[in-house]
Amino acid sequence: MKKHNLFLIALLLIGAVQAQDKKAFYEFTDVINLDATEIKDQCRTGTCWSFATSSFLESELMRMNKGQVDLSEMYNVRMTYPKKVENYLRYQGKAQFGPGSLSHDVINVMATYGVVPESAYNGLPNGGERHDHGQMDAVLEGMAKALVENNRGNLNPAWSGAVDGVLDAYLGEAPESFEVNGKTFTPIEYRDHLGLKSDDYVSFSSFTHHPFYEPFVLEVPDNFSQGSFYNVPIEDLLSMTEIALRSGYTVAWDADVSEAGFSFRNGMALLIDSDVPKDERFKKKHDEQEVSQSARQEKFNNYQTTDDHLMHIIGTAKDQFGNPYFIIKNSWGDGNLYGGKQYISYAYFKMKTVGILLHKDGVSKAVSKKLK
Repeated sequence: MKKHNLFLIALLLIGAVQAQDKKAFYEFTDVINLDATEIKDQCRTGTCWSFATSSFLESELMRMNKGQVDLSEMYNVRMTYPKKVENYLRYQGKAQFGPGSLSHDVINVMATYGVVPESAYNGLPNGGERHDHGQMDAVLEGMAKALVENNRGNLNPAWSGAVDGVLDAYLGEAPESFEVNGKTFTPIEYRDHLGLKSDDYVSFSSFTHHPFYEPFVLEVPDNFSQGSFYNVPIEDLLSMTEIALRSGYTVAWDADVSEAGFSFRNGMALLIDSDVPKDERFKKKHDEQEVSQSARQEKFNNYQTTDDHLMHIIGTAKDQFGNPYFIIKNSWGDGNLYGGKQYISYAYFKMKTVGILLHKDGVSKAVSKKLK
């Protein structure tokens, strides 16, 4: 056999081994796969809250037969950051200041300022291709701290203009009007044209330090705007998410992604013990941890469950063993086994969910009857 043939065979064998290594052990069959826009990448920013909720609203528009609309994530960021600085000042610096927020902050922007298409505002005024907010966040935090430290009863009202100047420099000035398909809109007019209504959306969570079926302000650092959540038992939260998806409604999802079983690269999240070796976590079947309301509460109390990341639930699936999963659309680009999507086990959802947001018509009747 000629040497070049031997070399070719060797290359084919190496390729086969590499392909086998890349092949996932878990095999998924999608059960529900609702309409969603393409995967995006939040890049070097802490704005998952805007990416996830904008994606959620884009799916809402598709559900409402409005077609595919690419909404601007950075418009929400631009209109929210001044409120974060103001909040920091009002709490005399005794509040978290950072890029994080929650889904209802996007709804708040929509209610107050409207919505903008990506084509009218991409948040990259200097011609860049990837978002990087490290410098901007540092400048804004330094400014907020300086305003608190130098407020001796005569705070100069020019501070708000200074904050706007920083945001305009890094993200660009928010448009007062723009053109879509030959028609001119303001952000408020475009929101109304699309038929989006802020009152249609409601948030839910599940913790025992507040009464069930009543609203409460969720005590997490990123809830700077003091948004209210309805509190329901975790089994209700799970079932209502399933029912919403079966009824055609997607769900915005806030969760802790710090667990050993959450892997973007492998496109999965399993509630497995942290002592499972890293190279075995997704290459064999593991029994997941049992989830109870008390165990979930304990992790929240001990800061083992925090509001790390927001994503978008767009469907359900089952693995080859018959176990159910939610399908999520992440905002970390498309560089994983499923093009940026992930399969989240129900056990992981029950233990690590911080909160969800959905359309009020997607809330199950069983839960709606119990809400106060």
